[in-house]
Amino acid sequence: MHLSEITHPNQLHGLSVYQLQQIARQIREKHLETVAASGGHLGPGLGVVELTLALYQTLDLDRDKVIWDVGHQAYPHKLITGRYSRFHTLRQKNGVAGYLKRCESRFDHFGAGHASTSISAALGMAIARDMQGEKYKVVAVIGDGALTGGMALEAINHAGHLPKTNLLVVLNDNEMSISPNVGAIPRYLNKLRLSPPMQFISDNLEEQFKHLPFVGDSLSPELGRIKEGMKRLAVPKVGAVFEELGFTYIGPVDGHNLEELLHTVQQAHKTPGPVLLHVATTKGKGYEVAEQDQVGYHAQSPFNLATGKAIPSSKPKPPGYSKVFGETLSTLAENDPRVIGITAAMATGTGLDILQKRVPNQYIDVGIAEQHAVTLAAGLACEGMRPVAAIYSTFLQRAFDQIIHDVCIQNLPVFFCLDRAGIVGADGPTHQGMYDIAYLRCIPNLVLMAPKDEAELQRMVVTGIEHNGPISMRYPRGNGYGVPLMEEGWEPLEIGKGEVLRQGDDILLVAYGSLVYPALQVAEILHEHSIEATVVNARFAKPLDTELILPLAEKIGRVVTLEEGCLPGGFGSAVAEAILDAGLTVSMQRIGVPDILVDHATPDESKADLGLTPPQMAERILKTMTKPSVVSSAESLA
Repeated sequence: MHLSEITHPNQLHGLSVYQLQQIARQIREKHLETVAASGGHLGPGLGVVELTLALYQTLDLDRDKVIWDVGHQAYPHKLITGRYSRFHTLRQKNGVAGYLKRCESRFDHFGAGHASTSISAALGMAIARDMQGEKYKVVAVIGDGALTGGMALEAINHAGHLPKTNLLVVLNDNEMSISPNVGAIPRYLNKLRLSPPMQFISDNLEEQFKHLPFVGDSLSPELGRIKEGMKRLAVPKVGAVFEELGFTYIGPVDGHNLEELLHTVQQAHKTPGPVLLHVATTKGKGYEVAEQDQVGYHAQSPFNLATGKAIPSSKPKPPGYSKVFGETLSTLAENDPRVIGITAAMATGTGLDILQKRVPNQYIDVGIAEQHAVTLAAGLACEGMRPVAAIYSTFLQRAFDQIIHDVCIQNLPVFFCLDRAGIVGADGPTHQGMYDIAYLRCIPNLVLMAPKDEAELQRMVVTGIEHNGPISMRYPRGNGYGVPLMEEGWEPLEIGKGEVLRQGDDILLVAYGSLVYPALQVAEILHEHSIEATVVNARFAKPLDTELILPLAEKIGRVVTLEEGCLPGGFGSAVAEAILDAGLTVSMQRIGVPDILVDHATPDESKADLGLTPPQMAERILKTMTKPSVVSSAESLA
């Protein structure tokens, strides 16, 4: 059977180990061919090919449910659940999503782009199954990196308290999240990897006892207790933690040996109650380049499959915001031992890998644990340090309570650096940085700022470190504008002060962060239509520079706000509230992302769909200029 013929995972039933190995080879070939051409996550999916086949051959996928943590490890799952013919559209607009989506396939039982969710979701399904009198199996597949997330441990704690609830948790242990895992749990799992398989003792102990003289079957009542004791004596600590938490521990098992996997998975399905199956895999398995560089090949832009090297850009690009941030922070940290960079398993993505190399003693990776990262920063701040928590906008959502309860109520000097703010592209709605302005703007004591370019980012890094209270900075994914950068000597900005970039008497454009330069382009288009715009770079969404904005709004009478974030509760709302509170009568229009989910596509495609290109924004403004002014009105995307 060829992979292209598989449209339902139940077609794997009855295939021999040899046939499954051939399917595994074809999955890797298709996976590599697709990601090399269009980019995407590489290492995670390559590492779970055999695991996916072993699970799906032993399950009835018309009834049973498999919940994949995060989802970028589920490319093999997609290839055998009816998406082979469309797989070449991976992460492209209107194509196959890079993560699981319930609306994309009936086999995608739970969608997730953030880690550590699968056990909670699977346990909820298992409890619902039992309450409804159903009999299907529920399996959660979670990586060892995701096991550092507190939510996963909370779910394990709950599941272990339900001895009659059948649930299989498959721990995909490859010693990696994106970067190598950190902390006590991964270290403990590594000990398990290097220990003899515990289940071997359990399987063979009974047969060995039966051959003892005068024993035979007479020890059956005591055999269970003897087996448990012997397991712990023969292999100290192996699985003990999970078993003490109420799980039956099986493993570790070689995640690339199909014959062994099939036998062990079948055994796990037959074991009642919560079961943890520990599977040891290699991230990037089957592609030597990815095996050797598991960090670099977690995800890749298009690359040459023969050499593994990225396909070079046709022209040089300015440095990315993350790199400028990392370089600037590292320089400041070298001169100030109070500065501590904190990442939640995203060193390379946030640019903190630069700090790790240059000032390793002032760098902390907490693993996939954003809540802990924020409260850890609060504790550091209590003792006079200047913690910088560099976390993607979408991931900081996970620590909302800690921002309020642990940082802002106590008015502690924690600097939140929100990478990937705004439209992020191919990762889709789980990763879009749409909501940080809205979810942070309502919190007392917290300052919100966003740079118009990479040079202003440098000054904001200094501002954030010197500010004696909670402060945040959002900045977009991708490259800057190529403006001149300084190597040191940056001056901090005055908190709450914006700047006027262009003068005009017909309309006031107040832009925030990544839409400042597009606002200048909009102003040029309006100039071609004999409309002159004043353009303000707000710099701060909170405190808002009302001393600058309100007099201009009153004088000009027409105000347009521009932001790359959600309109409800966003930057435009802040300006509208200030105008309303001041009792001004002006025409008001807000441009940003409406109350919708932004799906996967390139950032340029998404901006075009949302009407956020300069020509589109200018056209929308021109339409309102021909209408009578409406007092304090706010227009979103039509």
